[in-house]
Amino acid sequence: MDRISAMQAFVNVAHEGSFARAAERLQLSPQLVSKYVSQLEDHLGVRLLNRTTRKVSLTEAGQSYFQRASQLLIDLDDMENELGSLQRSARGTLRISAPVSFGIQHAAALITDFQKAYPDVQVDLNLNDRKVDIIEEGFDVALRIGQLKTSSLIARRVAPVQLVICASPQYLAEYGEPTSVEQLQDHRYLKYSYQESDIVLHTADGQQVQPQLNASLCANNGGLLADAAIQGAGFVIQPTFIVGKAIQQGLLKPLLPDYQLAPLALYAVYAHRQLLSNKVRCFIDFIDGYYGEPPYWDQADA
Repeated sequence: MDRISAMQAFVNVAHEGSFARAAERLQLSPQLVSKYVSQLEDHLGVRLLNRTTRKVSLTEAGQSYFQRASQLLIDLDDMENELGSLQRSARGTLRISAPVSFGIQHAAALITDFQKAYPDVQVDLNLNDRKVDIIEEGFDVALRIGQLKTSSLIARRVAPVQLVICASPQYLAEYGEPTSVEQLQDHRYLKYSYQESDIVLHTADGQQVQPQLNASLCANNGGLLADAAIQGAGFVIQPTFIVGKAIQQGLLKPLLPDYQLAPLALYAVYAHRQLLSNKVRCFIDFIDGYYGEPPYWDQADA
C-alpha cells in the first residue's frame, strides 16, 4: 500500500465529503480513491469514515486521524516547496474574504505591501461580516475573528484581538455609568448580530459572570455600532481595532475595568494545503506577524 497516496485520498474525501469530488480533485477514479481509503482502514484496523448512499462523514477515530494526517501532508508539501523559489512562482488572482470594519481600517496596507513583494499576484478582496464558506464561494483565504474551533479548514493565528465594553461620555452623563455587571442590563446594548456566543466576563480571581443584556440595536457591522455608541445610542462590546482610536480621543470610555472578556484572535483560514497554490502559501507566510503582537492598534504610540 502506498501510504502517502492513501492518506491523500482519505484527507481529500474527508474534506470534500464525497468520494467523487475527492477523486475529481486528485484526478483519480472514485473506485481507486475508495480502494485507497479501504486499504488505509485495513492497515490501521479502524473505521475512519461512515458511508451512506447520501453522505460521507468522519468517525471519532477518523476525526483524530484527519488532523494528524493533514499536518503530516502539510509538512511534506512544505519541505518539497522549500526547494523552489516561491516568490518567482507566486502569480494569479488571490480571492480574500475579510470582515468589513477590519478590512476598511487595516487591510489596505496589508494588501499593498503584499503586492509590492509579489507583484504578479492580483488580489480580489471581498468585505463581508458573514462567515463565508470559502470552498463553496471560491475564496482562497478568509480572515476571521473569533475563537479557534475544530474544522476541516486550516487556521493560522495572525494576531490577538482584545474586546472592550465602552460607551460615550454623553451617554454616561445621561444614563449613568454602570459600576457592576448586573447594572449592564439596565442600559442600552448595541449588539453585533454575528456574535458567536454569549458574553462572559472574567474577574481577576478567575470567576465568570454572564450579564443579562438587553439589545436596543442589533446590526451586522461593528463599525456602525461603534459610531452609534459615539453618538450616545448605548454601550458596545467591540474589538480595540474598531474602537481604540475613539477611546484614545475620548469619544468612548471603557466600562467595568475590573472585568475582562475572553480573548479572541485574528485568523487566516484556508483549505487543506496538500495542493496549496504558491500565491496562497506566500500570503499566509506574509501575513504571519504582519500586525505585530501586541498588534499596532493596541500599542501605546499607535
